[in-house]
Amino acid sequence: MRVDLFDFELPPERIALRPVSPRDAARLLVVRPGAQPELTDAQVHDLPDLLNPGDALVVNDTRVVPARLNGVRRREIGEGVRVEAMLHKRISADTWLALARPAKRLAIGDRIRFGGEGDACLLGTLDATVDEKGEGGEIRLRFDFTGAALDEAVATVGHIPLPPYIAARRPDDAQDRADYQTMFAHEEGSVAAPTAGLHFTPELVTRLEARGIATHRVTLHVGAGTFLPVKSDDTSGHRMHAEWGEVSAEAATALNTVKAAGGRIVTVGTTATRLLESAASDDGQLTAWRGETDIFITPGYRFRFIGGMLTNFHLPRSTLVMLVAAFIGHDVQKLAYAHAIASDYRFYSYGDACLLLP
Repeated sequence: MRVDLFDFELPPERIALRPVSPRDAARLLVVRPGAQPELTDAQVHDLPDLLNPGDALVVNDTRVVPARLNGVRRREIGEGVRVEAMLHKRISADTWLALARPAKRLAIGDRIRFGGEGDACLLGTLDATVDEKGEGGEIRLRFDFTGAALDEAVATVGHIPLPPYIAARRPDDAQDRADYQTMFAHEEGSVAAPTAGLHFTPELVTRLEARGIATHRVTLHVGAGTFLPVKSDDTSGHRMHAEWGEVSAEAATALNTVKAAGGRIVTVGTTATRLLESAASDDGQLTAWRGETDIFITPGYRFRFIGGMLTNFHLPRSTLVMLVAAFIGHDVQKLAYAHAIASDYRFYSYGDACLLLP
C-alpha cells in the first residue's frame, strides 16, 4: 500500500507534552467497527465497564532504560566533538548498538566519554570505544564497564529517551523518570515506553480484577526503530527493526484458556499485539515464545489471536497507525482519527487512548 494513504494533518497543540494525572483520567475513544462504525467518548477509568467478565488484558512489562547518552568524542589530535548516542540493542555484557549523531564525525576506534560534560574528572562519566559503524547512523559501542556496573553507569549518566516530538519542545527532567514508565515495568531493555500501559493505575487493575478481567504479562523490548519514519513510498519497501520478546509458557496457557472459554484477548498497546501475533500459530493457538520479531502488520493481515486492543493515537505514516488500520479497517481508522482530532483528544506517547473492539 502507498504510505501516503496513512498521512493526516495534526495540529501541533494536539501533541501531549505531559501525561494527565491520575493516569486513568485520560480520555478513551471506544471504536466498534462494523457496517455502521460506533465511536464513543469515554475515559480510561471506564475500562472495567467496557470489557466483559472473562476477558483478559495483556500488558508489556518491559522497563525503559535511560538510553540517551550525551558525550564527547576524544582523540589525541583535534578538538572534541559532542556526540549523542541512543542505545537501542544490547549485544553483550559490555556492548550496545546505538544510533549516533553526528555519526559522520565518528570513526572505528574513536573513544567517547559520556557524562561529566567532557571534564577531566572521571566521576560520573562512562567511556566507550566505537567498535563498528553501520548504515543510518548506527554504531556499535564497547564500554569500559560490563554487566551490572555498566547498567549502573548508564542509569547515572543517561537520560530518559523521550520521543523526538516531545524532546524537540522541552528537555527531559526528573518527572519523566516516573511518567515514562508503566506500573508494570520490570524487565529492563526498552528505549521507548509501551505507552498504552502508561494509563493504568493499581486502583484500575483492582477494579478490573473485581470485574473478572485478568491481566497477563509478556515482554517486548521496544527499540529505537519505533521512532523511525517510514521513508519508502510503499509499505513493501519498509524494513522493520527486530525487537526481542518473550511469551512464557504460563502466559500462553492462561491466554489459550481464556480464548477457549469465549473471552476476548485485549492487548494493551501495539507492542503486546505484535508479540502475540508473532507467537501465535496459524490455527490461533499461542505457544511459549522467545526471540526477535520484525513482524510488520499492515491492512490485509489476518489476525490470529487477539480480539481487542487498547492503544494511543499514533504518528502519521507510521507503522503503528498502519497496524491500527489493519485491525479495524483503514476507513474506520481514518474516521476514528478525524473524530479524535476534531474532539481535541491528546496524541502520541503522553496522550489519550482508544479501545478497538472489532
